[in-house]
Amino acid sequence: MDLISQNHNNKNPNTSLLTQTPSSSSSPPSSSRYENQKRRDWNTFCQYIRNHRPPLSLASCSGAHVLEFLRYLDQFGKTKVHHQNCAFFGLPNPPAPCPCPLRQAWGSLDALIGRLRAAYEENGGAPETSPFGSRSVRIFLREVRDFQAKSRGVSYEKKRKRNNKQITQSQPQSLPLLPQQQQGQSVMANYHQGATR
Repeated sequence: MDLISQNHNNKNPNTSLLTQTPSSSSSPPSSSRYENQKRRDWNTFCQYIRNHRPPLSLASCSGAHVLEFLRYLDQFGKTKVHHQNCAFFGLPNPPAPCPCPLRQAWGSLDALIGRLRAAYEENGGAPETSPFGSRSVRIFLREVRDFQAKSRGVSYEKKRKRNNKQITQSQPQSLPLLPQQQQGQSVMANYHQGATR
C-alpha cells in the first residue's frame, strides 16, 4: 500500500517506480522516423493529386505533375533564396533582410523525392514507370541545387572520404598535358563554350 501511494503522488511518469511495459504481442512495433516521414509524404502527395484540377490518378501521374507538386511545396519553404539582382546574392550570411522569397531547400526536396520513389515502389509501382525518377525531376533537382548554391553562397559538393594510408603511400603521377593545357587554356573553357552553342 505504501508503494501505491508513493506512485499515486508521483506526477512524473519517468520517475515512477511502477512502470508498465507494453507486451510485444499487444502493440505493433513502432515505425522508424524515416518510415513515418515516408508515409506522411506519400499521403500528402496522394492528397495533392486527388485535389488536382482536373483530378489525377496515380497511374496518370507524370514527372510534370511531380514538378507542380514541388513548386506547390515552395510556398511552405523556410530557406531564403536570393534573386540574381539581389545585393546579397551569393552571400552565405547576409547582413540585413531582403525581400527575396523563402523556398524549399534543395536537400529537403532531394530527400522528399527519394522517400516518394520508395513509397511509390512499395505501393505497387514499377521503378521504370516512377514519375519521381523521371528525367525532368532529376534535371529540376540539379538546377535547384546549382542555383541555390550560387544564390546562398553554399557549396553542395560531396565531401570525399580520404584514406590516409593511400595518400601517404601513393606517389603523385604526372599526367600528360592535353593540347588545350599546352596552349594555356583550361579544359573547362571548351566545356562552357560548348554548352552555350
